[in-house]
Amino acid sequence: MFVSRVSRFGTQMVKHLTKGTLTSAPKTGNLPKVYNYFFHSLKHQTFSTTTAHEEGDKEVEEISVTFVDKDEMETHIKVPIGMSMLEAAHEYDIELEGACEGSCACSTCHVIVRDMEYYNKLEHPTDEEIDMLDLAFGLTETSRLGCQMTAKPELDGNMP
Repeated sequence: MFVSRVSRFGTQMVKHLTKGTLTSAPKTGNLPKVYNYFFHSLKHQTFSTTTAHEEGDKEVEEISVTFVDKDEMETHIKVPIGMSMLEAAHEYDIELEGACEGSCACSTCHVIVRDMEYYNKLEHPTDEEIDMLDLAFGLTETSRLGCQMTAKPELDGNMP
């Protein structure tokens, strides 16, 4: 219904403009009439900006993650499965730089996983990640790039 009204409005505008009875300048008397007609017909319409997803109301599974900053301040957050730790840190305003925006082209999102048990549950780093980690300051045995660590159910707990 909205499309037909928009089309009707556009058709009327084109018809008036081609006849010369309506100009694009707002000083003419016909332009407000056409706009009023259009907006009056939509006065009682309701519009929504939401979009439907295939999952519908399906709840997103999340894991608990604890970030510890340089000052030993802990921040506990919930991270959706599949999201990188870099994205999660940015979403929760946790200070973790990501100069390459998660493309594994720098080492600014270097994190240290404190618990070896959680570190061993992570996927092995790729050759590209290892190359970037070689450039990281303060490299440890359990260092990883935040952009390359994704949340998965078996990591639920106290990671980075």
